[in-house]
Amino acid sequence: MQRDLERAYAACARLARRHDENFPVASRLLPRVMRPHVAAVYAFARTADDFADEGERPEAERHRLLDGWLTRLRACADASAPVEPSASEEDLLFAALGHTIRVCRLPVPLFEDLLSAFRQDVTKRRYETWDEVADYCRRSANPVGRLVLRIAGHEDERLDRSSDALCSALQLANFWQDLARDWARGRLYVPREAYAACGADTADLDRGRITPAWRDALSRAAARTRTLFDAGRAVCDGVSGPLRWELRLTWLGGSRILERLEANGFDAFTRRPTLGWRDAPVVLWGLSSWTRMKRAAF
Repeated sequence: MQRDLERAYAACARLARRHDENFPVASRLLPRVMRPHVAAVYAFARTADDFADEGERPEAERHRLLDGWLTRLRACADASAPVEPSASEEDLLFAALGHTIRVCRLPVPLFEDLLSAFRQDVTKRRYETWDEVADYCRRSANPVGRLVLRIAGHEDERLDRSSDALCSALQLANFWQDLARDWARGRLYVPREAYAACGADTADLDRGRITPAWRDALSRAAARTRTLFDAGRAVCDGVSGPLRWELRLTWLGGSRILERLEANGFDAFTRRPTLGWRDAPVVLWGLSSWTRMKRAAF
């Protein structure tokens, strides 16, 4: 049984490593006991997200895949099943996820929220208001933070609220970073009320142009995102041990993406900003400054 679980969690770790991310996921900074469980959650979420993003598949097929993912989620949470020698990667993923849900007592509705957001991505291409975008973040990003806190043994309303702010900020930063990619898929996460107020025209996005009006709209969106990052600092300081360093680095990485976007005039069509080795000194300096400030406060 133990060997089967090790095999299942190893499959989740492989799935997690396949995705290029700005922010650390199940990294060595996490406590060793947490890493397999975080990898299982991440593998579940990223695979489902991929279903929603597979534009070459008909919408009905993507919905069918997500419905199947929901069925398997509920089944694996209810009871364990033997891992057959011929088990597929997906079978292994759900064997690990079911074990994680039961051992860590994770709320299944948080996973269901994730799937509802991915289903929305299949059909919803535009957002009218910031409230609509916030609701999407509530379901697409915030559950992951809460699940990580539960895996770490935290069930605290104050930490949950701060984690929600951080996860929403990371999601928004990713939206502004991936503006060009999302537009190629027909999606736009900048709400109409935001870009219309600046006089921006989506026809310019068709031409791959970030005009002054779009730069203004994205600058205001970045300011809103920074407010969420500010509210998300509390969870980075409210946990202890290695998870604290993991969350602080995640916070600093997301903030750095915003800085890179601002320096690039928010022109993701010309260059999509990513984190690289040149950003490491900036992020590490930020981590050092954060630590010194906290020590000075005490």
